[in-house]
Formats: sequence, C-alpha cells, structure tokens
Amino acid sequence: MAGRYFDQWQSGDRIEHEIRRTVTETDNLLFSTMTHNPQPLHLDAEAAKASEFGQILVNGTFTFALMVGLSVGDTTLGTLVANLGYDKVVMPHPVFIGDTLHAASEVTELRASRSRPNAGIVTFTHELINQRGEVVCKCLRSALLMKAPA
Repeated sequence: MAGRYFDQWQSGDRIEHEIRRTVTETDNLLFSTMTHNPQPLHLDAEAAKASEFGQILVNGTFTFALMVGLSVGDTTLGTLVANLGYDKVVMPHPVFIGDTLHAASEVTELRASRSRPNAGIVTFTHELINQRGEVVCKCLRSALLMKAPA
C-alpha cells in the first residue's frame, strides 16, 4: 500500500505494518561502523558478555531507523513533503541479534499547515515490537504530507 495523503488520515487510525525484520550481526556491525559508533557493547562480543546483557546489544539508532523505515510504506510513501521532527524517542527494552521486529503506527494528531494550503501535518506514534511482544522503541513523528490532488 502506498502512503496516504493528509486528508485520508483520521485521528486514531492504527496500522500494524506487515513487514517484519530479523536483526543480523551484519546489520548491527555495518550500521555501527558506518556511523562511527565504537561502543564496545555493539561491537565487542567479550565486552558485551561481561555486561548486564550478556550479549551484543544492537545499536539503538539502528533500532530507531528500522522502526521508521518499516512504517514508511504504509504511511508517507509518495505523499511526504518533509519529516518535521521526532520527539519522545524511548527504548524500553533492548534489541539483540536475532530478534525479529515489526512496527505499528497510530495517528495521534492532525492539523492543516498554516503556510502551505496544499499540505497538513500528521503526528504518528510509532512503536517497534519484538517477537516477545515487548515494545523496544517508540517515538512521535511529525510529517508534513501533501493533500490529495483535486
């Protein structure tokens, strides 16, 4: 399903995104090194074993980016003018290599743009959930979306 236009959303709309993703060691390693994050908990198996987690912890910014990415196809694909911001990002549970994750999104606010008559702002609450049903990441995302063509 392609993204929806601003005027096709209603407050309370909820989507359980169908795409699921199992996180691999390669995902975590490449993302951590591409972003110059040398945190031993993400890259050093021995350091991670000695931590309270006992294993490598997946980079939190990868977790966040995956959550947003999994939501795009159903929310803003082809209708986005710009992402305006992300707020209240929390990670209540860790993500480990081998976890299978899926996302859910809910519209929490809608308002017409004051400066762009052909667009409006949708605020989504995105959640990323692991195979145990635990929310591993959550945020508010404000997106400026086009209104449907006349």
